[in-house]
Amino acid sequence: MLEKIFKLKQNKTTVRTELIAGIITFLTMSYILVVNPNILSASGMDKAALFTATALASVLGTLFMAFIPNLPIAQAPGMGLNSFFAFSVVLGLGYSWQMALTAVFIEGIVFIILTFFNVREMIVKSIPTTIKNAIPVGIGLFITFLGLQNAGLIVRDENTMVTLGTMSNPHVWIASLGLILTAALYFKKVHGAFLIGIVAATVFAIILGLVKLPSGNIVSLPPDISPIFMQFEWTQIFTLDMLIVVFTFLFVNLFDTIGTLLGVASKIGITDKEGNFPQIKKALFADALGTTFGALLGTSTVTSYVESASGVAVGGRTGLTALSTATMFALALFLAPLFLMVPASATAPALILVGLFMITAVVKINFDNMTEALPAFLTIVMMPFTFSIAQGIVFGMLSFVLLKAVSGKWKHISVTMWVIFVLFIVKLVLDAVKVL
Repeated sequence: MLEKIFKLKQNKTTVRTELIAGIITFLTMSYILVVNPNILSASGMDKAALFTATALASVLGTLFMAFIPNLPIAQAPGMGLNSFFAFSVVLGLGYSWQMALTAVFIEGIVFIILTFFNVREMIVKSIPTTIKNAIPVGIGLFITFLGLQNAGLIVRDENTMVTLGTMSNPHVWIASLGLILTAALYFKKVHGAFLIGIVAATVFAIILGLVKLPSGNIVSLPPDISPIFMQFEWTQIFTLDMLIVVFTFLFVNLFDTIGTLLGVASKIGITDKEGNFPQIKKALFADALGTTFGALLGTSTVTSYVESASGVAVGGRTGLTALSTATMFALALFLAPLFLMVPASATAPALILVGLFMITAVVKINFDNMTEALPAFLTIVMMPFTFSIAQGIVFGMLSFVLLKAVSGKWKHISVTMWVIFVLFIVKLVLDAVKVL
C-alpha cells in the first residue's frame, strides 16, 4: 500500500529511511509547539488551546503535503507571520485577534483561488533561474544561522548585532558534541546519523542537569480548543486595514512558501534546468489548504517549513516522510512532556549540517555576468541578514528587473516579472507609509 501511494522504489527510498527522515524533521521543528502558543497568546488568545491548535494545524498541513503532491515537506504555523499576527495586527493596530484570524482565513481562500487559476504556479515559473539557484544557498545560510543561535554559538549584541556566545554556556558543548558525532556518523554512512546525534546530545543535556526527565504522567489529553476554534469577526472585512493585513499575510507567505519549496525540491533532486518541479501546483494547493484549515482551528498562517530540509538530508524523498512527521505531531498532542524535553541545542547540529548541504548549489550560479550574479548574491545574503526567506527573494527579484532594464536586456524580463516588480514596489511603499 505504501509503495502504491508514495512510489518509494521510483524515488529510490525505503520505508525505514522515510520514517527516520520524518522523525528528524519533526525534532528540528517541534519548537513551534512551544513558541507559537507563547507568541499568539500575547494577543489575548487562550494559550492552552493554542497548543492543541498548533499541533492539529501541523498535522493537517503536513498530511496535505504528504498525500497531494507526495513531498517530504512539513507544514506548521509560520514564524514571523505569528509575530505579525500578535504584535502588529492586534497589539500594534489595536484590532481583535478574531479580526486577525479572519484575515488569515481570507488569505487561505485567496490562495486556493490563485492556485486553482495557476497564478501562484505562474509566479514560481517566472522567477529567473539565477535566483532559483540562489534560493537553496540563501536558505542554507538561514538554516545555519538558526542552528548557531539554537546552539548558543551566536547571541545578540547591542553594538555589533550578533557576536560569539560564551563558551561557558553548556548548551554550546551539547551542540558541539552533537555536531561532531553526527558529522562523523554521516561520514561513516551510518543510517540514522542525525537521529543518533540528537538523542546523544539530549542524553548529554540530561547528564548535565539541563534537561529533566518528565515526572508523573507523560500521557494526557490535549487542552480544549473551543476558545479559539472558528472564532471569526466579519465586521472589519471591507476596511482598508483588513486589505493591508490580508495583503501582507499573502505577500510574506507566498514568497516564504515558494522559497522553501524550491529550496527543498532542489535538494531532493526533482527540479529541472530552470529550477521548476512537476508537483509545484499540488504543493501550492496543499499549502493553501493548510492555511485555511489552520485559521479554522484558531492559529496564524500555516506554511511550509524550511526545517523539512533536515529530513531530506537523511534520505527523505516522498510524502511518507511528511506522513511520519504528521504522526509525530499527532503523538505530541498526548505526549507533549516527552517530545518537548529535547532542547534546541540538541537539534542545532542537524540544522547546521543541513545548511552545509544546501549551500552546495552555489556552483550553479553564473558569477561572470553581473546582471545574474548580483541578484543571486542579494537573494543569498538577505535571507539570513533579514531573517526572512521572503525578503531575500524580494531583493533578488527587484535587483534582477532593475539591472536587466538598465543594461538594455529587456527580453530577459517577462510580463509576470514586471507585475511582480510593481507589487514589490507597492509593498515597500505600504511598509514605508506604515512606519510614517
